[in-house]
Amino acid sequence: MLITRRDCLAGIAAAGIAPHAASAQQPYPSGLNIRVIVLAAAGGSIDVVGRIVADRLAAMWGVPVVVENVPGGMGNIAHDRVARGPADGTQLLIMATPLVTNQFLYPHLNHDPERDFIPISCVARLPNLLVVKKSLPVGSVAELIAYAKANPGKLNYGSPGIGSSIHLSAELFKRMTGIEMAHVAYRGSGQALNDLVAGHIDLVFNNITGAIDLVRAGQIKGLAVTSAQRTPLAPEFPTVAETVPGFDVTAWFGVGVRAGTPPQIVARIEKDVVALSKEASVRERLAKLVTEAVGSSSVEFAQFLAQERLRWGSLINELGIRIE
Repeated sequence: MLITRRDCLAGIAAAGIAPHAASAQQPYPSGLNIRVIVLAAAGGSIDVVGRIVADRLAAMWGVPVVVENVPGGMGNIAHDRVARGPADGTQLLIMATPLVTNQFLYPHLNHDPERDFIPISCVARLPNLLVVKKSLPVGSVAELIAYAKANPGKLNYGSPGIGSSIHLSAELFKRMTGIEMAHVAYRGSGQALNDLVAGHIDLVFNNITGAIDLVRAGQIKGLAVTSAQRTPLAPEFPTVAETVPGFDVTAWFGVGVRAGTPPQIVARIEKDVVALSKEASVRERLAKLVTEAVGSSSVEFAQFLAQERLRWGSLINELGIRIE
């Protein structure tokens, strides 16, 4: 049973606490475990965003909010966990690109990405960064395209798996430039970057968070970001779109819950997630990851997801990309 505003205010008055403290109470009955489900192992960008959300909601609600890392299946295991879990808002899903691509990549899913979840807010977004090994004789996107066309079939690129924004960035780049590159799939982007530093692969469209320190240390070369505009958080990089007009790929992370969650709880989570996205401390933490805080409304986030499904679904179907 939900605690009403009258019950909450009565309890506050009984405890001798000022009414404005109501904003620090959780939107659930007391005693429930609240978890933030992250569809990847600890340490990556999505995990850091999940922990920022969990930390701030715990402080705002005055209760523990625990991050649970559920890697595997390109996010499907985490999606299944939330889709089959309680419809009371106590499991918050950190949403990312696989939520809008897996339905096109897999012949069968145990959940419906469009019907089984309620998108609440896009929390953060960041570009991918096109990085190449030091020995590759190119210093710009234009030079990379020219090199690929002069050496057909020679280049390869790494990614953490089919359907990731890193993989789709490369496939979109191939389609828009007419070049060919072989795909080398890894278990994670960290392994791909390690092989790039070692010179075993030629390039990666990695999340900028994981690649920028290697570029600034001179271990690999950074050519361009994949977002439509340059990022003020890393102004030294041009955009791919400056050479390939219309190229635009942005990684993003949002918050959602299982469908059927009471609208009062959804509204409260939306209010607090949007609020934390505007906090200076959160923006500073995200900026260290070269990541921009967003804090969109649930309506805006739902519209964005629909656009992403249309965009990536068309590309995946056109290229015949499938995971069996």
